[in-house]
Order: sequence, then C-alpha cells, then structure tokens
Amino acid sequence: MGNRPSQPPPPSPTFSEPWRKMQWGDKDRDLQYVKAYQPHNEEAQVRILLHGPVGAGKSSFINSVNNVMQGRMTDAALVDAASAGHSFTQKYTTYKIQKGNPRTFYPFIFNDIMGLEKGGRGGVRAEDIKLAMNGHVRDGYKFNPISTLSKEDQGYNSCPTVDDKVHVLVCVIPADAVSLLSDEVVGKMMDIRVAASDMGIPQVAILTEIDKAYPEVNKSIKNVYHSKLLKTKMEEFSSKLGIPMNRIFPVKNYSSEISLDDNTDSLILCALRQMIDFGEDFRNRM
Repeated sequence: MGNRPSQPPPPSPTFSEPWRKMQWGDKDRDLQYVKAYQPHNEEAQVRILLHGPVGAGKSSFINSVNNVMQGRMTDAALVDAASAGHSFTQKYTTYKIQKGNPRTFYPFIFNDIMGLEKGGRGGVRAEDIKLAMNGHVRDGYKFNPISTLSKEDQGYNSCPTVDDKVHVLVCVIPADAVSLLSDEVVGKMMDIRVAASDMGIPQVAILTEIDKAYPEVNKSIKNVYHSKLLKTKMEEFSSKLGIPMNRIFPVKNYSSEISLDDNTDSLILCALRQMIDFGEDFRNRM
C-alpha cells in the first residue's frame, strides 16, 4: 500500500498581522483623553443615543463605560439576563457618568432606548427614535409600541434645546446576530439611519459579544483584529447598513466579570473616544 497523501492543514481562523491597528497596553492614554475632554462650550454636553435590536447590549455598554471611568464594577443601567426576546428597557433614560464627587459628571451623556423588534406591537417605533434625535422626547417617557409619541403627550418636549438633541447615534448589535437580523428590523434601522443622515448626526456602530461569537477572541481579546470571521462579519454589517468600516467598533461588554481588564477597557475607550470626537464636531456645526 502506498502512503496516503498528507492532508493540508485547516486554514487559520486568524490573520498573521492585525487588519486594524490597536495600541494595546496604552489604555491610560485614551482614558486620560476622555477624562480631560471638555466641549468648546464649557456648559455643553455631548448626547449619545444608543439604539438597536432587543438584547443587543445597549444597557450593558453603558454599564461597561461607567465601569471603565469609575475604575470599578458599577450598575448604572439595569440589565436583564433573561428578557425572553423583549426589550427590558421601556423608558427613554438618560445616564450621566460620575466624575469625582457624586455631584459632578463628565460632559457626555448616554440615552438608552427600547429595543427594535419585528412587527408593530413590540419594541420602540422608528418614529419615536427620530423624535428623540430631534430632542422631542423627555427623559423618563415610557415608549408605546402601538403608537408614536404625540405633541399632546406629557413626554413630548415641544421646545428642545441644543443639549436636548442627539449629537451621536450609535447602532448596537451582537456580533453573532448580524446574519440573523430580519429584513423588517434592518428596514427600521435603515429608516433611522437615513433620518439621522438628513439631520447631519454622525453615526457609529458597536458590535458586542465578540468573545461569545468567536473562539479565537474568547481565547484572547487581543485577537479581535486578527479574526478573519469578525472582519467578515463587520464587512457584512457595513454592507447591510451602509456604515463605513472605520466607524464600526467591536467591543466586549462586562457581564460575568467581577474585575476590570485593561484590554477590554481599551476597546471600550477606543469606541467612546470616537463617539465624543464625532459629537463634539457635530455640536460645533450646530
């Protein structure tokens, strides 16, 4: 019997060189940049609105940012580990990040919003997100999946200030859910994206749960920009929504951890820094 021909080794799931530059081990630089950020107008603030499908990790991302800025685990935005396909966040909620003492805050704020769902009887309505971008939704308004906020509702802000308006729109989606998005949800996201573009609002996207979706990233978070599958998934998401690759940021939210990790922090800070910069540029044009 002749020797069987040797089988070629399976293709590697990672690139030998990262496809995006990332300065690992330099977390303190980005952290100090964010901590030192001050808007051109000292009394102004950058408002960052997060939206996306149910269970995308919007609230978890806000908690993760708060963790990084506080240097410890926090729970500013409540999350639900078993929402059964429905949005845990029901109200338009504003979150400030504490700076120093409990009465001072960083000049950027987050708005969490009800998740997008299929059908017309669940999830936030795209029209309500458009109203929020224009500053017409008051903090604490409870969304009604059946009807859009009207001028007669108590939750309607008829005279929004520049601070009430959204300065950065962030689309949040789990990395392993990109291919599973229904055409209906994608259509809603595109509708929101077009409206934001018409208003001139800068847009970015964050892909969450990268460690759960890709074994090589779970093995080491530093493999994030070596992962072939993650790069392909980001390209797919960019194609679906039209968001440029350089405005899509993969992150790992804190969920089961009880202590912080510098590399996880670095990815969160990289995304946050871009949001702040884009928001500042937009505010200066308003």
